[in-house]
Amino acid sequence: MSDPIFWLCVSNVDYEVSLEPRKVYEGMPDLEVQKLGMIRVIDESGEDYLFPASLFIPIELPHDVAVAVHRLAV
Repeated sequence: MSDPIFWLCVSNVDYEVSLEPRKVYEGMPDLEVQKLGMIRVIDESGEDYLFPASLFIPIELPHDVAVAVHRLAV
């Protein structure tokens, strides 16, 4: 498994119901949507959704932490 991508939510403007600020979300690589300024993140249900990239900052987790967080979501 390659290291998952993680994003820290820094704002939930216009997405108050869907996003929690200060929460870490696992992302899915999607170069096409990134070209449009969007990112694809996975919520608690395991579904992925598109959000503006400006609402997040990418973060790097230590490998074992990233693997553990990923396993919790699957």
